[in-house]
Amino acid sequence: MRKFKFGVDTFIWTEDFTEKDIWIVAKAAELGFEVIDFAIAHPDAFPVDRVKKELDQTGLIPVTTTTLGLDTNPISPDSAIRAAALDHMKKIVIISKKLGAKVSGGVNYAGWGYITRKMKTKQEWTWGVENMRRVCEYAKDVYPELTIVVECVNRFETHFLNTALEAKEFCKAVGMDNIKVHLDCFHMSHEENSFRDPVMLCGKESLGYVHVNENQRGIPGTGMVNFHEFFNALEDIGYDGYCVIESFDPNFEELSGNCAIWRRFSETGEELAVRGLANLERVASEVDARRDSSMGLQLAD
Repeated sequence: MRKFKFGVDTFIWTEDFTEKDIWIVAKAAELGFEVIDFAIAHPDAFPVDRVKKELDQTGLIPVTTTTLGLDTNPISPDSAIRAAALDHMKKIVIISKKLGAKVSGGVNYAGWGYITRKMKTKQEWTWGVENMRRVCEYAKDVYPELTIVVECVNRFETHFLNTALEAKEFCKAVGMDNIKVHLDCFHMSHEENSFRDPVMLCGKESLGYVHVNENQRGIPGTGMVNFHEFFNALEDIGYDGYCVIESFDPNFEELSGNCAIWRRFSETGEELAVRGLANLERVASEVDARRDSSMGLQLAD
């Protein structure tokens, strides 16, 4: 029986979560989600105290994610920019602590969209590992309950971490016990050979977080992602974390351009999340039923 919980990302409703978006917390709970992923673009402007108050009223489990940019890029040749990346991530750690979020992920190891048009270099790897180690050391000191997870994304968004193998190797190089891999089915559909192998490669010890997105970023369960295979693998390793739906409105100014979202997959982002949750719950239940049936046959034998 599955142990993971379904959630929704605030990107479904807003590109930059501020005071005006507080209502989203109650809405996510009303729609039946157990987890809410706060996509934090600008830590200094994030209304952490108001959000915490809303969370306490709903019982939702919080997660934080962020994306670093060209001015906060840990693998930049510019030491000042690398320092800005560390400062950004320290702020995310503090926000996570205040919210009680025990997972913080995203493209937090390189500037999102920073591509050199070459394979990553040893120097970039060294910069990235050193910066992330300092983030993990800081988190270990001020909020030891937090796990930092690194999201491997497709080749059009970074040249640094594209696959689960690369992300796991990066975590190993960082050498801390509070860093794990963040998988996203959308990116997996571009870079992996299956939806099972990356999960098994990570195992429960290295898989820290999951985004359950469709291959075209539309409604989960309407595209080419094999969620049956994926959920079965998650259950095989005993994954007990969160599976969160994330997508973007084509009217978003920055995100839609960076993610190449040029059409609508539903009337609203909320509809995408609601229908996606229904599809994912159905698939997960089908996986459970087959696993229960298989176990019953084994016992009968």
